[in-house]
Amino acid sequence: MRLLLPLLAALIPLCAAHGATPNALTPEQRQDGWTLLFDGRSTEGWRGFGKKEFPPAGWDIENGWLHHKPKGGGGDILTMRSFRNFELTFDWRIAPGGNSGVKYFIDESRGAPIGHEYQVIDDAAHPDASVGPKRQTSALYDALPPQKAPVRKAGEINTSRILVRDRHVEHWLNGVKVLDYELGSPELATAKAASKFKTEARWGTGFPTPILLQDHSDEVWFQNLRIRELKP
Repeated sequence: MRLLLPLLAALIPLCAAHGATPNALTPEQRQDGWTLLFDGRSTEGWRGFGKKEFPPAGWDIENGWLHHKPKGGGGDILTMRSFRNFELTFDWRIAPGGNSGVKYFIDESRGAPIGHEYQVIDDAAHPDASVGPKRQTSALYDALPPQKAPVRKAGEINTSRILVRDRHVEHWLNGVKVLDYELGSPELATAKAASKFKTEARWGTGFPTPILLQDHSDEVWFQNLRIRELKP
């Protein structure tokens, strides 16, 4: 036991540093400007797309996770606040064969939840992922593929990050930057022209946006949704 004490003493701060408490902020995170989008207990701060209230069905809270039930309906949900320059981090896990996404640059006046989508999907089993890398985990959906994305299999927890600063955007997965792009760039224009968004006037431009979680009829869980606003 005496030999184990130094090891335990070393492990305790290590566990604390990795944020053992879900849906919470450390004093350091608060000082750095982070806020929670989901507290693990309520849906405060969220509403249905095109609605004033949170959906009465389809979504629930399960053991500290914001959970979309399989074929539960309810529709997409989004934050009541909008953000222009921001850093967003979130944990997620997808059910086997599932598909979802986290969207930004959302304009509700379009009448549909069209925007830039960070793809959340079971790469191994969902047919959309078999179309190619542009529709796989962490892609800018149907536009830009990730590079060497260290994705974990369905049912396991992944940690993602989206950074938007002026024209520059990044997608991260499990601590690795997997793609970046510049709004208004020739590269993005070419990607848009080859995508399903080629006729969407505002796709590829930046503006204040809520954060949207997609209802794709499949089961998905989100936790530790944290955001901080960045200076231009």
